[in-house]
Amino acid sequence: MLQLDFYGTLVAASLVLLLGRGLVTHVGFLRTYNIPEPVAGGLVVALALLGLRVLDIEVRFDTSLQTPLMLAFFATIGLSADFASLKKGGRVVGIFVLAVTGLLVVQNAMGIGLATALGLDPLMGLLTGSITLAGGHGTGAAWGATFSEKFGLASASELAMASATFGLVLGGLIGGPVARLLIKRVHTPGCEQEKPRLPKGFEQPNKERSITPFSFIETLALIAVSLLAGTLLNGLLHDTAFELPTFVCVLFVGVVLRNGLSALGLYQVFEREVSVLGNVSLSLFLAIALMSLKLWDLAALALPFFIILAAQTLVMALFAIFVTFRMMGSNYDAAVLAAGHCGFGLGATPTAIANMQAVTQRYGPSQIAFLVVPMVGAFFIDIINVIVIKLYLALPLFAVG
Repeated sequence: MLQLDFYGTLVAASLVLLLGRGLVTHVGFLRTYNIPEPVAGGLVVALALLGLRVLDIEVRFDTSLQTPLMLAFFATIGLSADFASLKKGGRVVGIFVLAVTGLLVVQNAMGIGLATALGLDPLMGLLTGSITLAGGHGTGAAWGATFSEKFGLASASELAMASATFGLVLGGLIGGPVARLLIKRVHTPGCEQEKPRLPKGFEQPNKERSITPFSFIETLALIAVSLLAGTLLNGLLHDTAFELPTFVCVLFVGVVLRNGLSALGLYQVFEREVSVLGNVSLSLFLAIALMSLKLWDLAALALPFFIILAAQTLVMALFAIFVTFRMMGSNYDAAVLAAGHCGFGLGATPTAIANMQAVTQRYGPSQIAFLVVPMVGAFFIDIINVIVIKLYLALPLFAVG
């Protein structure tokens, strides 16, 4: 077994991003279907590591940097959100929340229905529904332990991790093709319209930004404060009725810092530095997450689970095309939002952002999409998901005897 330390993992993640850039640049299929660069490079490395494992060679990474990178990304999302912009997105956010809620209900109904039809425990269908797909690895681990302890479901945690891994991979793969299909029907703004001004936020990560060392350090300090204060807030809320995931607390602190300092006239956040640091954190996080995927966990799934998860992927794509796109206005912004919905409907919010970046980098900006998706993905989806899951568990089907 080869164990890479912190520095080795950082080098590997950087090389994964360079590999992804080269693949997307030179492979027409990846470019045509807007596959994010971290996803392209990360999957190639994950497949290579799977091949090495067959030869009894296992490579392990130090993933200690993964969580701080994810939190730093959400801190930059918070620091990018000013209340004036949030007011603009109020109605759109509400509509998107309805679309997201509808998908959660459909995912669980699909999982339970297929599990029952295939002769499996309905709880397994619930695990391959919104718990792991919209919820990800963290939510899957928590509910897997609950299902094992309260319902006596064997191997629930292993199933949850494998299902979440499947979702993370597919969420990064189907968003681009779905957006490409939808964009054929709408007018696109065109990237050339961005030339007269500096790009804002996360819409076009490859655009150059003018920054200075001092302003860069100021922004880095704001991110560090967000991580520290958000982690402390999470600790205070732990085991209370108001408990929230750490990344939500970090994002909330970022929003407070951005708007509080501005309201007091003390400091104005530089969006260009925030976007640079946010894009770097996002790219490295996804590279580490994807190259660390244990694809052999998927091989441990029996055929019925593959059937359920494949059906969930198809449902996600169809839902994004026929429901999300239409509910959000059937325009270019709606197409970008549909790509983002695929990302966190099957995987996670960072995957959703990467999907949308791949689209806007090619077809032009969508400020509303980059306002709505991080808000819904960070604040609303986990809370709504818990409510939906508990309502399903209240059905007589899951009564504990």
